[in-house]
Amino acid sequence: MEAEKELIFVYNADSGAWNGYMDIMHKVFSPKTYACNLCAITYGTFSIKKEWADFIEGLPVALRFLHRDEWEREFKRKDDLPAVFLRRGDQLSVWLEAETMNEMDLEGLKGYIAARVNGAGTEIA
Repeated sequence: MEAEKELIFVYNADSGAWNGYMDIMHKVFSPKTYACNLCAITYGTFSIKKEWADFIEGLPVALRFLHRDEWEREFKRKDDLPAVFLRRGDQLSVWLEAETMNEMDLEGLKGYIAARVNGAGTEIA
């Protein structure tokens, strides 16, 4: 039997209302120094971008979204973030590293995911 698979997207931001408020302020007033490109490209000021929500809804793989503190608490790891990890059963590997994620815009992220999930050489399908 094949191991359960999921992509885990981890934001370079902590959970909670206060942290969310501070992230909004940082994105608005100093977007060039905002530390979470995953947040910056998939969310507008107050909510998820419809284009991103529609895209991830159509993906044929399980997805999870965690904040940095949730990731560290659950997986007992500290990683360069934001990043995407592939979990197969008990095995966890970096699927999209922070350095690459930080260079992407929304179209680039969607293209990267679509190619690796649906295209040749995928490790998901």
